[in-house]
Amino acid sequence: MDPKLLTAYEMLDAFGIEIEYCDVPSDRDADTDVEARHMRVQWDLRPRTHRCTIVHELAHVVFGDVPSMFGPVNAKQERRADEWAAKFLIDLDDFRRAEEVCLGRTESMAVALFVTTDLVEAFRRLLFRVNSTVYVEPKMGAGQWASRVRVS
Repeated sequence: MDPKLLTAYEMLDAFGIEIEYCDVPSDRDADTDVEARHMRVQWDLRPRTHRCTIVHELAHVVFGDVPSMFGPVNAKQERRADEWAAKFLIDLDDFRRAEEVCLGRTESMAVALFVTTDLVEAFRRLLFRVNSTVYVEPKMGAGQWASRVRVS
């Protein structure tokens, strides 16, 4: 089994989340009720989508996300879950290699990294380039980043 997916399952178990594989509404692949400690996942997802969906839903659990009646709040939660899942599943060196080999094509990179295109795009949102340096997860202030990589 995929070690990252296994880690995600272990984390869900530690949070006490029960996973149910069933039919979910057609506009989504899964949903999670953090308070009830219950996750519903579409039963017939392809392996790559399944992997990303489980980790995306894990992010909602980690952040304690509760659906809101306000669209911008839900959009922020979804964006944050995608970015968290991207960091969890994509290694920076693998991303660099895939970007070079796939010439930056999102779909090809997603296949190479065994993630969805949404997560490739989310990972890209975490990058910031200044001259010959790429910063991962830059924040305000000197030295505030998760990683810094020299590029040509």
